[in-house]
Amino acid sequence: MIGLGALLALTGAVWTLQGLGYIGGSFMSGNTTWAIIGPIVLVAGLALAVWTLRRRS
Repeated sequence: MIGLGALLALTGAVWTLQGLGYIGGSFMSGNTTWAIIGPIVLVAGLALAVWTLRRRS
């Protein structure tokens, strides 16, 4: 679950950068929808990883 959280966080970061136009070459590039969805996915991934770590201890 930690790995899934990390993967979600990484995906959210990439989507955010694409939405803001820092990463080009995709239909998501420069699209503000992905600049909004990206941080939501990023926070969800971090929350999943932290929740899993806390549950283990």
